[in-house]
Amino acid sequence: MKTSPFIPVQGRSLDQFRLSMSRRWFLRDCGVGLGGIALNDLFSRDALATQNTLTPRASAHRARAKRVIFLFMGGAPSHIDLFENKPILTRLNGTAPPPELLEGYRSAFIKPDNKLLGPKFPFKRYGECGMEMAELLPHLGSVADEITMIRSMKTDAFNHAPAQVLMSTGSQQFGRPSLGSWVTYALGCETQNLPSFVVLSSGKKGPSGGSANFGAGFLPSIFQGVPFNSVGDPVLYLSNPEGISGGSQRAAIDAINLLNQKRFDSVADPEIQTRISSYEMAYRMQDVAPEVTDISLESEETLALYGAKPGTLSFANNCLLARRLIERGVRFVELFHESWDQHGNLTKDLAANCRDTDQACAALVKDLKQRGLLEDTLIVWGGEFGRTPMVQGGSDGRDHHSNAFTMWLAGGGVKGGHVHGTTDDLGFNAAENPVHVHDLNATILHLLGFDHERLTFRSQGRDFRLTDVHGKVVKEILA
Repeated sequence: MKTSPFIPVQGRSLDQFRLSMSRRWFLRDCGVGLGGIALNDLFSRDALATQNTLTPRASAHRARAKRVIFLFMGGAPSHIDLFENKPILTRLNGTAPPPELLEGYRSAFIKPDNKLLGPKFPFKRYGECGMEMAELLPHLGSVADEITMIRSMKTDAFNHAPAQVLMSTGSQQFGRPSLGSWVTYALGCETQNLPSFVVLSSGKKGPSGGSANFGAGFLPSIFQGVPFNSVGDPVLYLSNPEGISGGSQRAAIDAINLLNQKRFDSVADPEIQTRISSYEMAYRMQDVAPEVTDISLESEETLALYGAKPGTLSFANNCLLARRLIERGVRFVELFHESWDQHGNLTKDLAANCRDTDQACAALVKDLKQRGLLEDTLIVWGGEFGRTPMVQGGSDGRDHHSNAFTMWLAGGGVKGGHVHGTTDDLGFNAAENPVHVHDLNATILHLLGFDHERLTFRSQGRDFRLTDVHGKVVKEILA
């Protein structure tokens, strides 16, 4: 049958308009467009299915590190008392800070012109490199030749939650993917039996920034951090209740996954693939996770090295567990130890924190090295900001301080026995080679084989990245 010719809009009747918009005209003149739509839909579903998996992926350039262990010291350790020996600050103890130093300065609780407070503990040089740090850290001192210490860190926030979220996600606003999520999104995972990103917590409480510190934001939720318990079942509801056999559980999961797959085939929602993967991961973890998290299987020598005690909750146990996890292919392990917020009782509490963490941190470096894992495992240690050179709480406390703080890194392509940057004579500002949080994240991604400016994800109509529009790689610390 002959099709109706297309008639221009002007001068045509309603009947002519209906003829020109007939089904046959639409299929004839728009067939190519419909084919393109169909093809794009097929390609997009394939892309979503590929993107939303933990399949190992190659890095963009040669990687120095394959995995990360981030030791997050929540609450902000005092750089002045642990890492920055300031003789002039000691001499000026009890005097007012210079007025010009305080111009435009904002603190969380104290008056900026509070009296200066010198370091509370003596310092010592460690290792062949002569790295200086407080005598509170003898174990870390024993691995001084393995670490890079950055004494010139700075950030934009001076309260805990926004500063932690900024460190973790590159933004003070909630809803952005965390560093661990970006890493697992970029590299996938080397195991199908454990999550790619595991979170462990010790100390007095969890991180002030909450789950935003390890959330996936607008990335598929398969890349978010999975909290593990150090005692009991590694994750909640891992054990089957009485009366549920492995066979019946497998049958139920197969039926649920079949329904989910049918729904995905219909709507191509990537979160459905995440749901399928989660069910399968949980099933496999029931066999693997209990063994992985059982540190009693380690030798007495290894337990003594870390100071770990099976069956208890401690930072030492979590450090040993982190090593066991990365050995089995977990890509990113983050340990939160939220205990460093010393507004008062600085002398007593800081010493206690170091007793709880110093030995295990050094043991992790030593253990990874003797197992041949330190070379391609990046360890990152640090909090969200530093502490003020001015006193708070009588004569034994310090307030939050965003202008300067210290972090250290080991393994994974960074220099050993190296100190980068320093602060001014009072430990107030980063004076030489300042390193912003964005620069640190850019450097971590670089060591993992990615350009932080090109590792992006499109959300809400634009491409996002971990470092937003900031950040540069700190090449001076690269081995």
